[in-house]
Amino acid sequence: MHDIKWIREEPAGLIGALARRGNHSDEAKAAAEALVAKLLDLDTRRRETLTKLETLLARRNAASKEIGQAKAKKDEATASALMAEVAKLKEDVPALEAEAKSIEAELNGELAAIPNAPLAEVPQGADEHDNVEKSRFGAPRTYSFTPKQHFEVGEALGQMDFETAAKLSGARFVVNKGPLARLERALGQFFLDVHTGEHGYMEVNPPLMVRDDAMFGTAQLPKFQNDQFLTARGLGGADWGGPIDSVIFDDNALWLIPTAEVPLTNLVRESILSEEELPMRLTACTPCFRAEAGAAGRDTRGMIRQHQFTKVELVSITTPEKSIEEHERMLACAEAVLKKLDLAYRVVTLCTGDMGFASQKTYDIEVWLPGQNAYREISSCSVCGDFQARRMNARYRPAEGKGPRYVHTLNGSGVAVGRALVAVLETYQQENGSVAVPDALLPYMGGLKLIEKLK
Repeated sequence: MHDIKWIREEPAGLIGALARRGNHSDEAKAAAEALVAKLLDLDTRRRETLTKLETLLARRNAASKEIGQAKAKKDEATASALMAEVAKLKEDVPALEAEAKSIEAELNGELAAIPNAPLAEVPQGADEHDNVEKSRFGAPRTYSFTPKQHFEVGEALGQMDFETAAKLSGARFVVNKGPLARLERALGQFFLDVHTGEHGYMEVNPPLMVRDDAMFGTAQLPKFQNDQFLTARGLGGADWGGPIDSVIFDDNALWLIPTAEVPLTNLVRESILSEEELPMRLTACTPCFRAEAGAAGRDTRGMIRQHQFTKVELVSITTPEKSIEEHERMLACAEAVLKKLDLAYRVVTLCTGDMGFASQKTYDIEVWLPGQNAYREISSCSVCGDFQARRMNARYRPAEGKGPRYVHTLNGSGVAVGRALVAVLETYQQENGSVAVPDALLPYMGGLKLIEKLK
């Protein structure tokens, strides 16, 4: 969330940032100017109301003292007039407090819906076609046969079952079994071992369900609420007879995490760290849940876009001075596991029109999928500045003893386990339909070197 003081002092800064996200179109600039004007008006009204309230409270306190003085002098007329004034002031206070609270809520609601400001070096663009390639690793392999897509490979092996998953849960779920299930588990363990053993991240096993505040803190709420799954509490012993819309979500309902970024980043919410604790580097391998409300019709086959998937997440909490350096480091850590698997990939810098809501700058790693004959995202590494920290009230105390400052937060996939499984299946597929196990995963596979069709 943006600092209203910054907007008040440099309104052109926010206007320019929003115009950049809108590709500098006339409509984007006009909308940004109108929004900033509204924010400044709300801010002015809020401060004026608070000033009136402070003045009223000060007068009420002063008049209360004057009543005692008047009574001490036996000046009943003055005391009576002052008492009437205090009574009137007490009646006015709740109205002013309610007005200030209402304006504050409206201002915060507007601020919560504004995306982060792109860094100056982020390339200008409208969508994914304007992203800029940063680097490549490896080259797409050549095959003596036409490579199949991962779901064709997995189904032919008898170890990837979308039909049964649909019976259990509907579309966008999968049942993996046998050696393929073990391979998926091996990928998650391998990623965690590399990040904890070689890259200095602390492994965390966080909750998979979180409260509204945690989702708001990392900016999944309110903008992306339709892309999330919300859980209902038990029905208190009552028999449920359906239909599903009869379930009532109460104030204690919890959100299934769309990524471990949410609980990991919120570990520092409402706290003041010491600078010596930074950088804080955290990792977790968790199931993730996304409704994918905005992805209708995309990747309907296979494991690319699922409602439930496994991902190894990387989160860093650091100082403002170190966040850009930490962003490059995080990218290198995510790249390292793909290099160990010998998967071809490229890194792209997302343009202003394609970057995420909370991000200042984002690198996507896109792995080569031979079956699709295309690069597809497998990791996204973002630096968020103090945008999330303000929403969480997460701060640190500088070593030189100055007052608390907001931390900077970063997050990235290190990497998506399901998509890594997709990449391994397509990259390491053999002409006879079997799949070779990458060397890096052999220690996790109990000596199995080749995944073959179940008998």
